[in-house]
Amino acid sequence: MKVERVLLKDYTTLGVGGPAELWTVETREELKKATEAPYRVLGNGSNLLVLDEGVPERVIRLAGEFQEYDLKGWVGAGALLPLLVQEAARAGLSGLEGLLGIPAQVGGAVRMNAGTRFGEMADALEAVEIFHEGAFHVYSPQELGFGYRKSNLPKGGIVTRVRLRLKERPLEEIRRRMEEVDAARKGQPKKKSAGCAFKNPPGQSAGRLIDERGLKGLRVGDAMVSLEHGNFIVNLGRATAKDVLELLKRIQEELPLELEWEVWP
Repeated sequence: MKVERVLLKDYTTLGVGGPAELWTVETREELKKATEAPYRVLGNGSNLLVLDEGVPERVIRLAGEFQEYDLKGWVGAGALLPLLVQEAARAGLSGLEGLLGIPAQVGGAVRMNAGTRFGEMADALEAVEIFHEGAFHVYSPQELGFGYRKSNLPKGGIVTRVRLRLKERPLEEIRRRMEEVDAARKGQPKKKSAGCAFKNPPGQSAGRLIDERGLKGLRVGDAMVSLEHGNFIVNLGRATAKDVLELLKRIQEELPLELEWEVWP
């Protein structure tokens, strides 16, 4: 186990965030020790806005055995989702194609039920192991209250590993599906971002609504509404969380959109 003081801007895809005590845990026993005081869990740092003052709680990252995986068995919550999507395709296993391009660890993807219009994380789950109240418990997806970009995990629960629901399919069929998903992502920005900022209202596209309101290119400091896709806020280089929050506020003054990101604290 490694404990260090860090700036969380170096651990988030948006590239903003203040100081915290980072606990990198590699075993189940280390996880038990790390959770003996108030904590938060950091996945791959996407869909997350950390404020400039940082967070007072311990921040836990899963490494070591939590990154190990067997596509036909248990998959660690610290494994990278993009890696699993590609590994499954090469093995002729279908079920993850709709998650192509989501820059998340498995645990974070489960917690927020990450997805695209082609599929959600919950669709690919057979079982989820969660650590809470000092013990490891296994749940079926039906017990975890999955919905659009949300779940109902036990309070304080940490996803530790999952079993995936994958089916054998011809490789050509899997590749065609992945190409379809990838084509739909072509308009997304390449600059630092935290993924889609707002949830899509029922039957509508948040990005399209922002575009139609003429908000693309709106900027506060080095935080800007992407010119490529209205539902992305990008970091032009030196954005702060304060910049991003002000930009979010200005968008929400124009449109009644619900934030998709998690905000710390």
